[in-house]
This record gives sequence, C-alpha cells and structure tokens, in this order.
Amino acid sequence: MADKRKNWTRQELILALRLYYWTPFGKMYRNNPEVIQLAELIGRTANSVALKLVNFAHIDPDLKRQGMKGASKLDRQIWAEFYQKWEDLALAAENVLQQYEGVPQNRVEEAIIPYSSAGEDIERLVKTRRNQSFFRNTLLASYESTCCITGLQQPELLIAGHIKPWAKDVDNRLNPTNGILINALHDKAFEVGLITIDKTNYTIKISSEITQSKDGQLKPFFLPYQNQKIYLPKQYKYLPGKAFLEYHNDVRFRK
Repeated sequence: MADKRKNWTRQELILALRLYYWTPFGKMYRNNPEVIQLAELIGRTANSVALKLVNFAHIDPDLKRQGMKGASKLDRQIWAEFYQKWEDLALAAENVLQQYEGVPQNRVEEAIIPYSSAGEDIERLVKTRRNQSFFRNTLLASYESTCCITGLQQPELLIAGHIKPWAKDVDNRLNPTNGILINALHDKAFEVGLITIDKTNYTIKISSEITQSKDGQLKPFFLPYQNQKIYLPKQYKYLPGKAFLEYHNDVRFRK
C-alpha cells in the first residue's frame, strides 16, 4: 500500500515533473492511467500524484496560476532547477527511472525519428532518442494530440516538428515553443518551406509554388488552410515562439 504520509523525495518529484509536462491540464486527475502508473512505480496514491501535478501547474508561469496552491519548498526548488532546461530534465528523469526499474524506459520509442546506427556512438543515439521522446510527449500534451493545421487527432499520424531545425539551434532542441504538432504531410511541407505560420497572428501561409501549381491533386491538401489560424496549444501553453516563426518566415519559407 502506498504511504500517504511520507515526504516527497527529489527523485519522485523529478518523475512527477516530467509527467506534468506530458499531461494536459485537464487530465491531471487520479484516474488518468499515466498518473496511476507513476503512483504504482513510486509507491504513492494516484490522488497524491495528481495533486502534485496541479501543484506544479500553480507554479508554472505559462499557466498563469492555474492549479492548486500548496506547493512545497522542494517542489519550487525542483521547478526552478529544471524550468526551461528540457534536456537536463529528460536526462535526470531517465536516470531516476533506471534506479526504480533497472532499465531505461521506452514508452514511445516507435514514435522517435529513425536512425541508422552504423558508425554512430550508441550512447549518443540513446540520448538523442530520449530527448526526441521528451519533446514529442510534451507537444502531444500541449496540443492535446491535435494537428495544428488540420485538427487531425490520431497520435500515430502526428509528428513533433521543429520550427527552427534541430541542427540549426542546439539550445532549443527540446524547447516546446520551438515545436508544433503536425501531421506527416504538412510537416514535410513545413520543413521544405512550402508552408509557414505567420509570426504575428498564427495564420497559415501557402507558398506560391503550391498556389500557382498546375497539379490539381496537390492543391486540395493545402489551399483550404490558406490564411486559417492554426489550432493553438490548450491553455495557450507553449505557443509557437515568435522568434522561431520569424526565422521560418524569413529563412525557410519559399514565398
């Protein structure tokens, strides 16, 4: 039976913080399977874990004090230590999981970008996959598994895409404001600059290479979204960053 009286440890809070980033605000309740799973892992009640998530929500400046008051001093210390330090949190959480489980957690390995392991350092490969997993789960939670272009809600068909490419901005590889949740077709179009998102009003812009194309089969996939506003993250948490969109508008977009 979970001990409801014991103080939360640093290790437990790191796992709870990661789950916080992976959980939409409206699903921070005790019946959530992810909450139950973490509670069983660390020997606490699901209600205790759910309350800890909403305590983090109260601390989170991006949510403007939603959630419940009552965060502890250690809660605030952990938050301050990892706030906007996405890679540090991903690494710390994996290390804690290894202590609890003995092996790294592979929750979403199938959703991570495929790699060829030939000639590549295995430790670096594992780290990259872990980071991609963290980034994807954070965006799935923020957008509540909804494609920002079409509204499609099938997670297997959605990609956590970077606005400023992975290779171009090392410091913001895991920053969710440098990401959008998008279906595979439009992700590719965004990547090569055939579509962009306006930095001022979050509307979709279509390249003239598509609007003036003679390919009648191409246009139906894009023209209906011209000048439409994207589906924004719930609670406006982790909105696409203006600076990242400016880069994409000015550098990547093929007007």
